[in-house]
Amino acid sequence: MNPSGLVAWINALWWRFLKGTDQHFFRFLPKKPGWLTFGLLKLFYRGIRFSKDQQKVLEELPKDAVIVYAEKYQSRFSWMFCYTRFLQLGFRPPVIGLDNRMMLWQPVLETIRVFLVHLVHFFRHFSWPDPYRSGEIQRRLLSGDAGWVSLGDQKGFYQRFVKKSADPLHDLIQLQKEIDRPVVLVPIVMFFSKKPFKSRPGIWDILFGTEQQPGKLRRLLCLFYKPGSIFMEVSEPLFLNQFLSFYEQPEPTDEDVSIALRNRLLHQINRHMISTLGPVLKSPDEIKQDILVRDRLREYLAHYAETKKMPLVKVRKQASEYIDEIAARYSPAMITIASRIVNWIINSIFDGVSIDTEGLSRLKTLSQKGPLILIPCHKSHIDYLILSYVLYHNDMPCPHIAAGKNLSFWPLGPLFRRGGAFFLRRSFRGAVLYARVFSEYIFTLLHEGFNIEFFIEGGRSRSGKLILPKLGFLSILIEAFRNGACNDLTFVPIFIGYDRVLEENSYLHEIEGGQKKSENFWQVIKARKFLKKRYGRIYIRFNEAISLKRLLDDQGLNLQDMPQKQHNELCRHLGFKIINSIDQVSVVTPHALVAAALLNMAKKRFSQQELLTDIDTYLGYLMGQQLQLSDTLLIDSTRAVEHVLDYYINRGFVERFENENTLQDVEYKVVTNKRAILEYYKNNCIVFFVPAVFTAMAILEREAFQFSASDLHEGYRFLQHFFKNEFAYDVDKTPDYHVRKSIKAFIDDAVLTPHPTLPDTYHVTSAGFRKLRLFARFLKTYLESYWVVLNFFMRYPRNTVEAGSRSKKILSRGQRMYKRREIENKESLSKVNFKNAEDFFLNNGVSGSEDKEQIDRYATAIQKYLSLLSS
Repeated sequence: MNPSGLVAWINALWWRFLKGTDQHFFRFLPKKPGWLTFGLLKLFYRGIRFSKDQQKVLEELPKDAVIVYAEKYQSRFSWMFCYTRFLQLGFRPPVIGLDNRMMLWQPVLETIRVFLVHLVHFFRHFSWPDPYRSGEIQRRLLSGDAGWVSLGDQKGFYQRFVKKSADPLHDLIQLQKEIDRPVVLVPIVMFFSKKPFKSRPGIWDILFGTEQQPGKLRRLLCLFYKPGSIFMEVSEPLFLNQFLSFYEQPEPTDEDVSIALRNRLLHQINRHMISTLGPVLKSPDEIKQDILVRDRLREYLAHYAETKKMPLVKVRKQASEYIDEIAARYSPAMITIASRIVNWIINSIFDGVSIDTEGLSRLKTLSQKGPLILIPCHKSHIDYLILSYVLYHNDMPCPHIAAGKNLSFWPLGPLFRRGGAFFLRRSFRGAVLYARVFSEYIFTLLHEGFNIEFFIEGGRSRSGKLILPKLGFLSILIEAFRNGACNDLTFVPIFIGYDRVLEENSYLHEIEGGQKKSENFWQVIKARKFLKKRYGRIYIRFNEAISLKRLLDDQGLNLQDMPQKQHNELCRHLGFKIINSIDQVSVVTPHALVAAALLNMAKKRFSQQELLTDIDTYLGYLMGQQLQLSDTLLIDSTRAVEHVLDYYINRGFVERFENENTLQDVEYKVVTNKRAILEYYKNNCIVFFVPAVFTAMAILEREAFQFSASDLHEGYRFLQHFFKNEFAYDVDKTPDYHVRKSIKAFIDDAVLTPHPTLPDTYHVTSAGFRKLRLFARFLKTYLESYWVVLNFFMRYPRNTVEAGSRSKKILSRGQRMYKRREIENKESLSKVNFKNAEDFFLNNGVSGSEDKEQIDRYATAIQKYLSLLSS
């Protein structure tokens, strides 16, 4: 063989060994690892969680996109996990290390190729080969391979800033400018614990790294001894073409753009970490100092001391004591313990939790943009625990919870504080300094980035329906936003409901006029009896968030220049909007539906078929309105209804009467003394029927079988005003909207038929009259309660009864009227209804027997409505 032939043979052998390319680097991982290597990696990483919700982010990426995964700190541990898990799941794995090298998991032959290629290149050019200069990284990215880049590591910064090494982001920007396909940067965050960052690391953190950024030893210990605590999440992908199109700096250099891109990604990853772990956890003393040394509060304390002629030292001491009275003492260890306790409680007394997973996913995404204001309805003391439990088990931090000072009793008060509860007084009246300190505490929580949970109803609903919003705390939040505590306030309306509430008997006691019992340790001891019963399912639903910033922009309002009256109107509008948003995602349970049908029956004794017919009418309306029904109603409504009816019979709420000769004559009757409990459950679903109820009553009031839609507006508007203390109506919808929507529902159910020739005119069908009364009977309890209160005002001149004793006299009056059969339903003797009626009449010109004109107007209306509902 001649020398040239030998050289050609050696070159051919060389290129065959190199697989036809000299582009071999430790930056590239094999697309298909060997079975042994892959098996070991899967075994090593098997305990790390990567949820299906997180996988959806990757599934939605464009198929033609150039994908680069980005992490904050350089970590081969994270890189190899994503490489392994993404291969398992069928996603594009990160095989290109844009600023990382990997020797350990390379095939042996590939390792030899890399060394030989580098050695040959060095002897030829006296420099090492560079995959950026050769264009290999760009080629591989365009061929569909995904990349991996680190953003915030110290070594990488030194290489870029001091040694002027290649910046991967700069090359990605150049690539995006040259191609039409999107370059997508996908931030990856790996968590080794749910505990938040500490402001002061301990000795273990100093030696072995923090739980959020552990060293190699701590990482391995966590992987093998606490595998379930490690999980990975994918943050919102950043499309580079969109980023470049919105970059606003005039004539930017490539370095400027790459720095801005890096900062944007780092900020997003940091926000994602906060949304999962919570902000940096400061000690209570640090929080107190931050509040007390703030210029705004210091100036106020000095002014307060001067005005009250008190020593400044004494005022500052009082402010410090107020913070101790208010502030939470958040403890990750307490959260972990509480999680196990709540899990045990749920499994012991409930039949599971139904969670709106899509809403929860939206919530998690929202929390990456800033602190959230979580606003659930308030039906039970367990509400405090349930929402925090759900968030914690879905990798979100437990919120700081606004709790009434009545819950700060020993020993639960200190435990609640460690679980994130902070305490406030029911009234700030006369406590000017306390109110100011409390406002500064709320400002601090928002400024630090904590999510806050509060109950806009103020307290637990004793009636079963939502209470009208209390606006004090909402006003404090808006004021904190105006003072610059955060960039936006994002309110999240949340429904938490139960088939059956734990406090059922105590609510009944209070509604019938009994005094509310103060929370104490003895009640906790007696609560053990709850563990012997079953309370059905828990339902949690999330509505779309309400951005205060967007709300202000949409209405053209400027919060900084807003006068107090307009500020109050904004709070009221927002409060009702939140309450309506909670109502919109409330779940109709079979317990509520059956209770409504039982109490609205026209006859005292009725057959099961008659009951089921009424339930079908209600259920048909709910489904036609596309309202949220419980899982059991959706799967098999008949079985769910029969199960609840049997449950009510077993609990003694309903009596069953059987004929000894035949089972066809079985009849039922609601036990009179149990009607108030059923009223509570009926009220759980009454809000869904209110538009139809008001429309039905307005139709019945016409006392004609033919009418037009416009004929109903006045009656609907009167009822909406009359019961404004009972039902929070949608401020954005007019009576005309609700009337027309209800008429459509009635037409679909053959309650009404359109007139064949006259436009906007309708007829009541023969069967429709009965159904209209069936809907209207939802109001009978309230009408009777308001009739009792109006009777009180008829009998007592103005200012002859002190406000403190008025409620007792009204209750006594109601009991006499019930005995005399002047009202029919015992559940009408409701302390809650009486208070709402009293407030309505006092605010609408009725304060005593002298107000005869107004009394006669309302008396006529109530009596007419009740006559339409009489059996």
